[in-house]
Amino acid sequence: MQVKFTARFIGSALLLAALASPLSAQAQGTIQGAERGASQGSRDAGPVGAVVGGTLGAVAGTVGGILGVQDRPRFRTYVVEQHVPSYTYESDVRVGAVLPEAGVTYYEMPAEYNAPQYRYTYVNQRPVIVDPRTRTIVQVVE
Repeated sequence: MQVKFTARFIGSALLLAALASPLSAQAQGTIQGAERGASQGSRDAGPVGAVVGGTLGAVAGTVGGILGVQDRPRFRTYVVEQHVPSYTYESDVRVGAVLPEAGVTYYEMPAEYNAPQYRYTYVNQRPVIVDPRTRTIVQVVE
């Protein structure tokens, strides 16, 4: 009976994780969340805890985006302190928006945020994280 419940719970959690992560831009948060969840789950409940913790951590990481909730205020402060010029963008500043090819300056992400594949810029007085290959905004840091 206990094995059926555990298998059903794990299956449901895996399905939830798969449904919650359709955007590749959120993959970094998913991976970090899964790693943290698996590590904590393993410490608390052994191998089964690692599976469940990894799955739930992946879901939480996906919801959190590239930067976790606790990193956002610190990152925002960092960008403001860099005094980078703000690019004026005529459309909505939102996840999925593609910035123009010319006129925008992209900066490397600080190593402490563990997202070297992304760049940041300042758009309409708002820090944003961008996929440099496509110039697509993957996170707006509020």
